[in-house]
Amino acid sequence: MTAAFSLNDVTLGYDRHPAVHHLTGRFATGSLTAVVGPNGSGKSTLLKGLIGLLAPLDGRVERNGLRQGDIAYLPQQAEIDRSFPISVIETVLLGHWRTMGLFRPVTRAQRRQAEDALVAVGLDGFGRRPIASLSAGQFQRVLFARMLLQNCPVILLDEPFTAIDARTTADLLRVVVGWHGEGRTIIAVLHDLDQVRENFPDTLLIAREPIAWGTTTEVLRADHLSQARQMAEAWDDRAEICRRGIA
Repeated sequence: MTAAFSLNDVTLGYDRHPAVHHLTGRFATGSLTAVVGPNGSGKSTLLKGLIGLLAPLDGRVERNGLRQGDIAYLPQQAEIDRSFPISVIETVLLGHWRTMGLFRPVTRAQRRQAEDALVAVGLDGFGRRPIASLSAGQFQRVLFARMLLQNCPVILLDEPFTAIDARTTADLLRVVVGWHGEGRTIIAVLHDLDQVRENFPDTLLIAREPIAWGTTTEVLRADHLSQARQMAEAWDDRAEICRRGIA
């Protein structure tokens, strides 16, 4: 099976201090993988390394033929400025940027696709509303609608269900499962382990270093979770990079 991403002894971090280190493995094309671990374990950092927002301090991240435009990335809501005066439909239409560019006018067909995407995420009739007026759950639905228009083969989601209601979570999980059924590669940072067990076939458990990576049933064993907690308690945020040979 081909890999969307391959990692070879990768270390990622900030100001020469590692947040993730010694990570080797692959995300198979078409896989649905949860990334879990204690708070501060490097999960969000890993996604930034995969998409190229953060260069490795050591090791290699190989995207195996993927172009930047092939990857849709949804950061945490806390990283998104919702004060910009833009409507829901205008936000969704940004998903067409690869095909329409910055200055080409929106076609009738593109607007119809945006309206259909809003219907698909349960926001029919919300198009004219400013995004600043939306609840956290409604805004997350808008961002998923935008990704529907991006139509990318690879989707990275950073805590997509945090601070949103149960109904919205269930609706958006169905979208994620639908993407997986279409053969897309999906990698999601998550905290709810029951949610992971029920919906994600594969899991990567990290605590700065990898603990386990494979099928969810095998990874989310009690001994692995205990090891992750113990490693979290022993973290030293001032530690330098630990180098070792790359295979």
